Amino acid sequence: MWGAGRVGSFLALLGAVLATACWAGLDKVGSQSPVDVLIVNGSVRTAQGKGIGDAELSFFVDGKKLDLEEARTSEQGTYQVELRLPRGALPGARVEMEVHRPSFKPSGRIPLERVFEEQVDQAGNRVYLAHQSLRLERAISPAFWIAAGVLLGVYGLIALEVMHRTLAALLGASVLLFVTYTAGTFYPGYAILSFEEAIRAIDMNVIFLLMAMMIIVGVLKRTGVFQWIAYKSFQVARGNVYVLSVVLMVVTAICSAFLDNVTTMLLIIPVTVEVCVTLKINPVSLLIPEVFACNVGGTATLIGDPPNIMIGSYAKLSFMDFVANLTIICGICLVFSMLYCLAWYRKEYAKAQVGNVGEMIQRLKEEYQITNRKLLTQGGVVLGATIFLFIIHGALHMEPSIAAMIGAAVLLVVSGVNIVEMLEHEIEWPTLIFFMMLFVVVAGAEHTGLIQMIADWVKDVSGGSLVMAIVMILWVSAILSAIVDNIPFTATMLPIVAYLTGVIPGAQGGVLWWALALGACLGGNGTMIGASANVVTVGMAERAGYTISFMEYAKVAFLPMMVTVALSMGWLLLVEV
Repeated sequence: MWGAGRVGSFLALLGAVLATACWAGLDKVGSQSPVDVLIVNGSVRTAQGKGIGDAELSFFVDGKKLDLEEARTSEQGTYQVELRLPRGALPGARVEMEVHRPSFKPSGRIPLERVFEEQVDQAGNRVYLAHQSLRLERAISPAFWIAAGVLLGVYGLIALEVMHRTLAALLGASVLLFVTYTAGTFYPGYAILSFEEAIRAIDMNVIFLLMAMMIIVGVLKRTGVFQWIAYKSFQVARGNVYVLSVVLMVVTAICSAFLDNVTTMLLIIPVTVEVCVTLKINPVSLLIPEVFACNVGGTATLIGDPPNIMIGSYAKLSFMDFVANLTIICGICLVFSMLYCLAWYRKEYAKAQVGNVGEMIQRLKEEYQITNRKLLTQGGVVLGATIFLFIIHGALHMEPSIAAMIGAAVLLVVSGVNIVEMLEHEIEWPTLIFFMMLFVVVAGAEHTGLIQMIADWVKDVSGGSLVMAIVMILWVSAILSAIVDNIPFTATMLPIVAYLTGVIPGAQGGVLWWALALGACLGGNGTMIGASANVVTVGMAERAGYTISFMEYAKVAFLPMMVTVALSMGWLLLVEV
């Protein structure tokens, strides 16, 4: 135990130490002499006017580089730097700045020609202001070729089905980051994009929207409502295969406008196959029309097809924007598709052996019933409320993903469905990871200048003409989406269309976005690998014992795909321009 004397001595010593420290600090502050303060702000942009983030800034006074803490531009390409110089050093001095950013040519030393004395602050410092904005030109660096090679490599792996598309995208994103943090650390020309830039490139609005809709659909699946709808379609047709084909196409199109295409086909294919077996016709004669209608119907809304979700999020387009601009032309394309499929498969439909229609309807009724009416009511109300939020989300300045997430959360709460089970079985994690990694791969191509080069090429070829730009984007999107999955293609086209929308006169109304949506979604109908729903349909048909070859699918679908794209072109040029 310390005595009172020792405690008093300790406190006195502590007070002396603190007083000395404070006096030293005050003396140091008081001894600081006034300086010249130069505040420089501005922006660094590409030749097309887009802000360049994370560009390194250096400053020189009379040729001598200033020793500064790391100065870089913001994500939007803006900057503000404070330079402190000895008093009297700034007047008459030559102040220069230099900007460096991988994949761009160095700016060289640029003199700050206009430096204004603003005021003298309370500490006696003379404060000067300067503004300098500049533009950097792209440089074809090793990073450019690596990013281009990775993008094409991912496309190739997906198109040729060498590996799962999620693995292909993951491999591509990993290569970009690995090169950046190995070779790029020592040689800036190999720097493609940083980890922070990769994270920013992932559009979480798309990810959360997809995830939430997967949960809502997963809950509704438990009610048996989708199979019940298919049974009702057969009941309406009363065994008439022509009517059945039309009804199933309409039902599929409507469902896919509000649910994702893959889920729609997963639910309707088993019933279709069973009906076709009973009628003794090839199920392919109904499956291909259904998947065609699925892709057409999904084109009509923001949430109907993944490319639309990506376009809506990137371009800040609302649910009603899609409905107002695409629903009518999608309806026209659906009518044509129905007429075409009826004509193409007329001989197959004529082979149908209807038999006892009443017995068939009764059997389907017993097999495909609503299994949980309470859950169906809950799910229907929540889905309706979610769609209502989609309709008004623009007025609320709310991202569509928020509407979907609140709907999914409320449905899980009121239904009592096990959330862990939902997360494990209903959310397609490979699909979500595919989207995330794909955003990173495309960001690599964008950061190194490949995307801008393509955009400039499109602008030059179109001659700045809105009509030519619409035609090019629509048809290039359609043809390439038939060759490769339309999701990676759409991700690549987003920054290109955004740039063209800003520079081509008359495009500011958004018509180029509709050209991209129609081209990517309808073009996916052209081949069996053009859209995810196509791949799922072919796979499930094969498991049921009905093989659909690449050429067989293309022989049926490629021509009507071209016609629907041509109809869309006419619509865009006559109505939207």
